[in-house]
Amino acid sequence: MGQSAPWPNNETERLVAVRSILSLGSGPTPELAALSELAQGVFDMPRAAVHVLDEDWLHIAHQAGIQVDECSRDISICTRVVLSNDVLIVPDLGAHPELSFLPYVQGAPQFRFYAGAPIELEPGLAVGAFCILDTSPRQLEPGEVDSLRRFAVLAGALLRLQKANFTMSLAETALRDAAMTDPLTGFYNRHALSVLVDRQMHTALQSNETFGALYLDMDGFKQINDTFGHGVGDRVLYEAAARIRNVIRAEDIAVRMGGDEFAVFVPRPAGSDVLAGMANRLLEAFREPFDIDGQSVRALLSIGGAIAPQAGIDRISLLRSVDEALYQAKKDGRDRFVSRAI
Repeated sequence: MGQSAPWPNNETERLVAVRSILSLGSGPTPELAALSELAQGVFDMPRAAVHVLDEDWLHIAHQAGIQVDECSRDISICTRVVLSNDVLIVPDLGAHPELSFLPYVQGAPQFRFYAGAPIELEPGLAVGAFCILDTSPRQLEPGEVDSLRRFAVLAGALLRLQKANFTMSLAETALRDAAMTDPLTGFYNRHALSVLVDRQMHTALQSNETFGALYLDMDGFKQINDTFGHGVGDRVLYEAAARIRNVIRAEDIAVRMGGDEFAVFVPRPAGSDVLAGMANRLLEAFREPFDIDGQSVRALLSIGGAIAPQAGIDRISLLRSVDEALYQAKKDGRDRFVSRAI
């Protein structure tokens, strides 16, 4: 009932633009709220709203005055505005041959007047309508029609700004994550310790839970670099990261501490056996030689482990305990796991 002609050829492109707005998921912005509230006062209307039209549904970005529910686009008058990409004015909805039967015309709130202007996210790409409604028939003066167009232009600009801000926040998040990521292994680097590890450790200890750590050192890695070159050494590190990833849990935090040293932080381990079991599986995984272009390369592990708060109430003290355990593992013959205060 809201649509009287086939949709234009750019409907797919239009829907992509609509989804880019709907994906923001942040709700009405204060700016859109101010715009619709201003329009309600300027036009002296019971309702003013910013509507976004998806494939099947009318979404309300913001509405001032009379509150109505979102609805199928088939019964939305704004569908006609988007279809024509032009202003639509219906002085008396009750007398309109097609629109008088709409539920919000026949029933509450019994709208009688509608005027809408297309909201464009890009030139020629209408994603919705800026509309004003009254419960009594009325007309708009030419100057008021121009003002309605301007409100729609401002609504489009605010939606573009909202989209740009969201995209920028994603870019900032990506840049932050990149700054904390080791490019060779895909693990976090040492910058993540203060940003990520400290926060999770603090949360766990504040909840009277534990926080474990393992420190892994690859035995014989220097010899690999000296014998086969740094290219082979990098490939061994890449494969080593894959083996570590296959052993640890999804919630564990793997960090490349530098060179051939890794740390695995284990939030809320159920007990010391969790850490010991993980360490033993890692040792077993590294006893299998690395196959680099047909060359068999061996690099075993020495692992130190500890659990907070028994081994320390902050990352620095926890890593000190783990480092002491690692030193003992090396001293005792390597290819083994030693724990502290577990």
